[in-house]
Amino acid sequence: MASGEETIEQGGAHDIRKFRNALGWFATGVAVITTRVKGGEPFGITVNSFSSVSLDPPLVLWCLDKKSDTLAAFEQATHFTVNVLREEHQDLSARLARKGDHSLAGMDVREGESGSPALAEALAHFECEIEARHDAGDHVIMVGRVVKFDYVEEGRPLLYHRGAYQMLPPVI
Repeated sequence: MASGEETIEQGGAHDIRKFRNALGWFATGVAVITTRVKGGEPFGITVNSFSSVSLDPPLVLWCLDKKSDTLAAFEQATHFTVNVLREEHQDLSARLARKGDHSLAGMDVREGESGSPALAEALAHFECEIEARHDAGDHVIMVGRVVKFDYVEEGRPLLYHRGAYQMLPPVI
């Protein structure tokens, strides 16, 4: 076996830490998913599980841990916005990743057509209507139909790799 190689037995027995370490080799972008439920304050949660699904119809997905303190709200929500973060948003990302600290108070936020908030300084926004929720092990897969999107022409994304924030090297 190669260094760190592990076989997952039928039934899923494996070392979760080693599995996370292996997944960590896949660099991802960092996004904040924002929403507002009826009568509630806007809030957001940091994710690195955002992905496109389909161009026609325009569908995206992200995954939410079933132990998240935001799960009940996202089960009630009808819309969400994906905000692709800039490399200078490390502090914002870290704060919204912490349990119990998801308020957008004091942030530059604009309201989308659906009432879902968007972080004004994000590189891209995808305002979505929830298309489906799928049970997937210890997570829920949230699929959204994009109803509106926008992006900037300049900027650098915040990345996550091997358990830490990363930045792209300068373009020469």
